[in-house]
Amino acid sequence: MISPDYSSKLDRHETTSVQLLIDGTDPNAARIALSNAQLLTQHESLAIQEQLMEKRGLSNIEQPIEILPRVLYNPNMESLIFNIPALIGLIMQNVTAILTAFALVREKERGTMEQLVVTPIRPVELMLGKLLPYVFIGIFSFTIVLVTGVGWFGVPVKGSITLLIALSFLFLITTLAVGMLISTVAKTQLQAMQMSFAFILPSVLLSGFMFPRETMPVFIQWIGGIIPLTYFLEILRGIFLKESTLASLWQETVILSVFAFLICLLATLKFKKKIE
Repeated sequence: MISPDYSSKLDRHETTSVQLLIDGTDPNAARIALSNAQLLTQHESLAIQEQLMEKRGLSNIEQPIEILPRVLYNPNMESLIFNIPALIGLIMQNVTAILTAFALVREKERGTMEQLVVTPIRPVELMLGKLLPYVFIGIFSFTIVLVTGVGWFGVPVKGSITLLIALSFLFLITTLAVGMLISTVAKTQLQAMQMSFAFILPSVLLSGFMFPRETMPVFIQWIGGIIPLTYFLEILRGIFLKESTLASLWQETVILSVFAFLICLLATLKFKKKIE
């Protein structure tokens, strides 16, 4: 809203004001609108000051500070290049965790779990046999999204493909273990589905997939810190965008390895107890 005496004050070289009304329903959009409005106001104020200086004979005035911007890793600031790598992790997690969560529950509902228990195979072998098909499903989903992102959308992989595959397999093991843990806890397929979504929803919101973790409250960042997808997204974006190596991703790799070990151990113990 512009005051009625806006132009007259400017003609008299007096300070005037403009009221800016912003819809704060969407905080992100509101921040962007406020930032753009402030930049526009600063640019207009500077132009008015330069005109005033020219009238006073001071026409050759240079700015004391000049910004020379250089955008690294994503020069055109394309959101696609930032989001496609994250989709790889999200799809891998959702597909493997949900499908694996039904692995044992389906057997329990059909009444065939007792038949599997009396077989001479060991519990660990039975668990691995249940997980093996979903390993191939996870690898297939990873390959499809990777090929689509690189071939169809033109998102380059600047880092090592070998490192990307190795760390993706590590994350795959983690999500499979999460799904198996859910499968050992849930008694029905409905419970398995509910537990899967209870795991997936915080992963989507708090891992940095949708919102930058740096803008979240500290307590929420702590919660995001116990989600495996948080560290895999850092790995994916580092390899895709920054050409990161294992030397720069060692912290995320170690944390993801710890998650994989602990969740696999917990799922195995729970599975053995379930059979016994």
